[in-house]
Amino acid sequence: MSEDRFAVIPRAGEDISFSPIISCQKLCLGYDGHIVVRDLDLKIRGGDYVCIIGENGSGKTTLMRGLLGLISPMRGRIVFSGEMRSAGTGYLSQEEGTKKDFPAGVREIVLSGSIGAMGLRPFYSRGERRKAEEAMRRLEIADLRNRCFRELSGGQKRRVLIARAFCAAEKLLALDEPTAGLDPLATAEVYKLLREINRETGMTIIMISHDIDSVQKYARTIITLGKPLFRDGMEQIS
Repeated sequence: MSEDRFAVIPRAGEDISFSPIISCQKLCLGYDGHIVVRDLDLKIRGGDYVCIIGENGSGKTTLMRGLLGLISPMRGRIVFSGEMRSAGTGYLSQEEGTKKDFPAGVREIVLSGSIGAMGLRPFYSRGERRKAEEAMRRLEIADLRNRCFRELSGGQKRRVLIARAFCAAEKLLALDEPTAGLDPLATAEVYKLLREINRETGMTIIMISHDIDSVQKYARTIITLGKPLFRDGMEQIS
């Protein structure tokens, strides 16, 4: 990571006094013996809306994967709260977010977000079906439930995949560049819908983004990796 720098920037006037669900202590993350994120002290608080920004190669995806427990620390530690250890997490990766040709219908894809909680059950429960309906309503795709995924626009496809991640999420929704490749209007709509989900459900959201203007408008807390990216007098708090 460039100069091994990071900063945590809470939005002025926002209440971020939630209890921590993930705590990082002198955390170092990387791959193949190479440290990408170094000596990070950080707390992710329940109910927060966190955006991670930084230059290419600054370690954004590596940090996201570390916060989700998908990779192990090279040094330092990550501590998960009790509720996080037992709760499901919805995760939309970069690779999954760019898929364009699922051979399935919208409702089927959204419902599949609950597969991880089904265990050996062969059918979705009533509660899982209700959550899928809620996800489609919140992402404003309920009218598309019977459409084939491959027939949708880029923005509609991204909403379907976010809705599927929402079905998997109990406490945390993690999204790696969910608006990549979308036009400005579709991007703005995704950010707006995510803010509504965060405020109305209390779901913690962690998102990676390159869209600094939208991040400043919608996020409660911003984690910036590498070189400072903000202007206009925003204070960086390490």
